[in-house]
Amino acid sequence: MAVDNSIVEEIRYRSDIVEVISSYVNLKRAGVNYNGLCPFHSEKSPSFTVFPATRSFYCFGCGAGGDVLSFVMRAENLDFPAALEMLARRAGIDYHPDSGDASLAHKRKRTLEMNREAARFYHSCLMQGGVGLDYLTKKRGLSPAVIRHFGLGFAPDGFGALTDRLTRLGYTEDEQIEGYLARRSEKTGRLYDLFRNRVMFPIIDVAGNVVAFGGRVMDDSKPKYLNSSDTPAFHKSRILYALNYAKNHTEKGLVLCEGYMDVIAMHAAGFPQAVATLGTAITPEHARLFRHYTDHVIISYDADEAGQRAAQKALSILEAAGVEARVLRMEGAKDPDEYIKTYGAARFGQLLDNSASRFDYIFGQILKRHDIGILEEKIKAAAEAAAFIAQINSSVEAELYLRRVSQKLEIPEETLRADVRRLRKREERTRQREETASFMQRSAGIGDRLNPDKLKNARAAGAEEAILGLLLCYPELLREARGGSEPLCADDFVTALNRRIYTVLTEQCADGEAFSDAALSQYLSPEEMGYITKLKLSRTELLKNDGTVLADCIKTLRSSKSNDNLEDILNDKRRKANPRNTGNSQ
Repeated sequence: MAVDNSIVEEIRYRSDIVEVISSYVNLKRAGVNYNGLCPFHSEKSPSFTVFPATRSFYCFGCGAGGDVLSFVMRAENLDFPAALEMLARRAGIDYHPDSGDASLAHKRKRTLEMNREAARFYHSCLMQGGVGLDYLTKKRGLSPAVIRHFGLGFAPDGFGALTDRLTRLGYTEDEQIEGYLARRSEKTGRLYDLFRNRVMFPIIDVAGNVVAFGGRVMDDSKPKYLNSSDTPAFHKSRILYALNYAKNHTEKGLVLCEGYMDVIAMHAAGFPQAVATLGTAITPEHARLFRHYTDHVIISYDADEAGQRAAQKALSILEAAGVEARVLRMEGAKDPDEYIKTYGAARFGQLLDNSASRFDYIFGQILKRHDIGILEEKIKAAAEAAAFIAQINSSVEAELYLRRVSQKLEIPEETLRADVRRLRKREERTRQREETASFMQRSAGIGDRLNPDKLKNARAAGAEEAILGLLLCYPELLREARGGSEPLCADDFVTALNRRIYTVLTEQCADGEAFSDAALSQYLSPEEMGYITKLKLSRTELLKNDGTVLADCIKTLRSSKSNDNLEDILNDKRRKANPRNTGNSQ
């Protein structure tokens, strides 16, 4: 059910688009607008622009665009009602969407309640003693206080321990399956517990809700760790384990760990700023989440080769999101838990204080791979270092790094600087070629997943885009489009996408009224909102935008459609006249 446009507009008006997007993107003023690196695709040069005057945004690289609602829907992977509720809460507006049984809000509420009951059940099972409690207290050395603090639990080694309890409490089988607490047997059709014989780690969001679980098995079963999949209450790319505690201890930044036990060990040792991703590598969404709470992160991954590769990837992702990232250099232990047990909390604290910058870490890894006492290896090390420095945007940083590399490798600075310049020029040429090719393809409709009909109807699609751009920018022209002896109707449009957008415009907006992005966001996807934002931007760059232009575009559309039909008839006649040329011969 659609939300009243006045409510949507009020929430949108009270949600300053620059302020909202700034919590996700590091924006810099560029005249009257703001630029930054796009949060929706990987890029090194800013192509993402926020337009305060029109309360809109657009990425000239990937085509993402729209209003503040479209942005939140994309950034948080929310549907329209959930994004509206989130912005209302942020703006201090008392808004409560309809919570019918089919609504996402209702499903989320039921899932959270069910998770709370499951967490209580798992904790009570743990405290009864047995293999789970022995593992946590004897093997891992956790105190009862730490166990209570994190709400740790144990899933019994049975098929119906939890599901029977949840069923008695009124939760349906579908709710338990959708909440990732149960599965249905393919053989018998009966419901059974998903987590069995596992130490359980409740995953709690910053609001204190139990949103998911992770479980470590107590035998040799696979997988060793089992984590909840996405549910109505949980999206693992937007949650960090223990952030509900760490968010209050960000004075020295946050520490990113690999697993639950590393986080718990650090908290128990007096380092409550530790968090972890949930069974997955860090993502750009995680990086944006970090930016909500801090601009400084220390990466504390395992000391093995896999952990160090993951650390390098995390460095790049965090830096791209505008978060200063450093790496913990840990020797004598495989992970923080083992290091703290072996050397103590004080020494671990010293490691945190002496963590390596991105350059120090990367250059250190280069030196580990190459014996610079050997000429060929020194050349390889210099080439890798130059490639890294070529990616640095700051001239000051680049110069300082060049000096460090020059001194360590005993190579003249100017020689290294020439290599860096050469690499940058090559990368810029490559980028320009790729952008040109991408632009040409988009213009022709090649690879256009949003409007695949464009490739076959390029001329008609161009006219449609011009029409929609005119109407979106100058809504008073809608009366002219729909008036006269031959009114423009949806059936005049050749491509399905543009036909649907025109239908939404005419149905939702009255003649002469300004089109509201807030109203359109209810009926168009974030991708489609980006598309119409592009159409509006393209139109406002042109000097002539009036009824004459609109009439010409409508005429072009109709003639293109007629020509396409005529061409189809002629092609059909050619195929019948020359059956051997149809391409269907065996």
